[in-house]
Amino acid sequence: MSDEVSTHPKATGADRLPGDPGRDEMVARMIRVDHAGEYGAARIYAGQLAVLGKRPVGDTIRHMAEQEQKHLDAFDELVAERRVRPTVLSPVWHAAGFALGAVTAAMGERAAMACTVAVEEVIADHYADQAARLGEDETELREMIEEFREDEIGHKDTGLEHDAELTPGYRLLSQVIKAGSRTAIWLSTRY
Repeated sequence: MSDEVSTHPKATGADRLPGDPGRDEMVARMIRVDHAGEYGAARIYAGQLAVLGKRPVGDTIRHMAEQEQKHLDAFDELVAERRVRPTVLSPVWHAAGFALGAVTAAMGERAAMACTVAVEEVIADHYADQAARLGEDETELREMIEEFREDEIGHKDTGLEHDAELTPGYRLLSQVIKAGSRTAIWLSTRY
């Protein structure tokens, strides 16, 4: 018998409070919002590549975009397998994600990387929260989320290595993008 103690609840939703969504709805919301988030991230990188794709940083952005596409493909499968309704806001995230990527890229490579750092920091925290709420009955989903979280942290680190923090107005830009990301999470979870 292992001495290791699990930090995850025995059953997903076991610690929910009255008025909280039931277990199945909680998991469906997680899948819905993660699907939307990965779609939005893929669109951000598409916008960045439209502007910076031919520059040397384009290969770095392309690599991160490929990882996001793998995440999106995995959530596409989960949405179908578990019959989760995707967010109705996908058309908004389609346009907004691309616009955010293209506008920050037009501001320069550092601003594009500042966008990456801000978004990925919010997503890494979001994934950590989700993983902590998933019980032993959702081990496969939790492990997938934890794996994707590591990729997101890697993207954030890549942005920092590319001098994201030297972007003029970095702190304000970061706060605005983080607020937008948190709002998108809240909306996509519910709608």
